[in-house]
Amino acid sequence: MHEKPQPSLLQVLGLGTAILLVAGNMIGSGVFKKITPMSAKLMDGNLILWAWVVAGLITMLGAFSFASLATTTKEAGGQFQYFKNVFGGFFGFIYGWSFFAVISTASIASIAYVFAESLSNLCGVPPVFEAYNTVNIAGVIFPFQNASIKLIAILALVFLTLFNIRGVEGGGWLSNIVTSAKILGIVLLIVLGLSYSGNNAVEPVSTPLLHPNQMGDVLRISAFFTAMLGAFWAYDGWVNITNMASEFKNPTKNVPRAIIIGTAITMLLYVLVNYAYLQVLTPADFARLSSKEGSIAAVEVAGIVMGSLGITVISILIMVSTFGATQASTMSAARVYYQMSKEGYFFKPFSNVHKRYRTPHVSLYGQMTWASLLILSGTFDQLTDMLIFAAFIFYGLGAIAVIRLKMQGKLTLTYGYPLVPILFLLCCAVIVVNAIYTRPLESLTGLGLILLGIPLYLYFRIQQSK
Repeated sequence: MHEKPQPSLLQVLGLGTAILLVAGNMIGSGVFKKITPMSAKLMDGNLILWAWVVAGLITMLGAFSFASLATTTKEAGGQFQYFKNVFGGFFGFIYGWSFFAVISTASIASIAYVFAESLSNLCGVPPVFEAYNTVNIAGVIFPFQNASIKLIAILALVFLTLFNIRGVEGGGWLSNIVTSAKILGIVLLIVLGLSYSGNNAVEPVSTPLLHPNQMGDVLRISAFFTAMLGAFWAYDGWVNITNMASEFKNPTKNVPRAIIIGTAITMLLYVLVNYAYLQVLTPADFARLSSKEGSIAAVEVAGIVMGSLGITVISILIMVSTFGATQASTMSAARVYYQMSKEGYFFKPFSNVHKRYRTPHVSLYGQMTWASLLILSGTFDQLTDMLIFAAFIFYGLGAIAVIRLKMQGKLTLTYGYPLVPILFLLCCAVIVVNAIYTRPLESLTGLGLILLGIPLYLYFRIQQSK
């Protein structure tokens, strides 16, 4: 008896939605707060801005490299699809496993949690389950700590999952509206910062606070790259649109264009808004903020420029921004597990498509469940520290894929070949090595989580052979 064929995903999204989805995946909470740890690391306005510029340029190299890969397939799955096609099923699966275990779900959990914190700060949500705060698992996981925030974050994930199950067009429209609001809010911050002249004592951006003789060249370079990890967290998400390739019109043309245009727009906004921040507060001020619990750079800047109204406006903007980033990630990431399952590399139910709405509903439910468990465990912050390390291993693999396909004559359209993929590969290698040097525990733990996928790969291979 033959199984009934599964309904397919709908190919309905256009270039405009694709561009806004790229920006929506990238613009979360990082642009509003990462200048504080970067200032603590560098203490120099020029170096902070250069960290954003260099991180943006490296991200653009990645955008050009993966735009080349996006011309090779119309299927969903993004990097899983590219690595499987170029290097074989093992590399495709290891990426997909890492994406599910850490890269996507921990990111979704983290951004949803920041959204819940923002909502709680604005509305004054009362605490719940305080009597169970000390309940723990192995003295590490405290599921009832900050229970009200966790509950809001999980409810947001449930809402977005159910919303996205009801159709990709509705999800696309929601992302368009929220991302447009985020961009307008960042433009407002830029205008406020650049027009600010109320404090003559503000130190100019060009004045260095860290003298060259305070640390050696190697340590200074390492500090610069470590500070850039904060910028990379803010830039991350630019490649997520490739996960949804099969739902875009003319994907081999529109997806590459969207990656490049969306990433360029986001980079411009990030550099300008951080320059605007530094017109209001000095790097030393931001460094002091990094030690204050719950302080957010953008909120502090808005409070100085506009008073209590500015604090409220920017708090709402951060809430909208994190909600929008959670929506964009929820919608795009689930397509990876769907495609993996469809090709026999993941649990079979994840390939199911909703008969009425034509969306990967089981994949969306599975993602929601794991991300919610990460929120309850409170471990997502530790996991996101490993995210950039893991992500850049696979970004480097993507650059190698471009070079390999081009040498085999299987890639007709490339952007800046061979300089762009080679430069991107070198940058990825430096970032990974520096992450191991500066954060060995997080990096090696991230590597361990990646390798945990090997037994699962063997299991799925056995299932395929049956």
